[in-house]
Amino acid sequence: MAASAASSSVKEPQERVLVIERRFSAPRELVWDAFTRPEHLVHWMGPRRHPAAKFEADVRPGGKWRGCLRATDGSGDLWQGGMFHEVVRPERLVYTFQWDRHPEQTETIITITFEDEGDRTLMRFHQAVFSTVPSRDDHNQGWNSCFDRLDDYLKTL
Repeated sequence: MAASAASSSVKEPQERVLVIERRFSAPRELVWDAFTRPEHLVHWMGPRRHPAAKFEADVRPGGKWRGCLRATDGSGDLWQGGMFHEVVRPERLVYTFQWDRHPEQTETIITITFEDEGDRTLMRFHQAVFSTVPSRDDHNQGWNSCFDRLDDYLKTL
């Protein structure tokens, strides 16, 4: 007997899913621009020890993005990229994420929503599914460092 659509859902392994919520003291349109315009992304993308050296983004469904993070200790560059699947200005971004030199880490899907709170923005970030819990934990540290840098950068705009 075939399972019905209602009873045959696929669940993400929750231990390998990353969820981050942050509030930024900036209007939603500005936060959206910081996430979607390369001239902003290069100022905050990447953790403090691997800030972006280059960033390109064709922000539209089917458009690609690519970024280079450069180690501050001179140990090398980390390239990453993906494709946009959903772009709903200024509410929602969905795109893939893949490291160039780490094939053991599977491609993940990032979904970000932006909620307008007047002069503040609530960002909800969801990335899944990581191949391992340690990979999720590494990305948790990395993304939170990025979002700390974004918070600092938004204060300069």
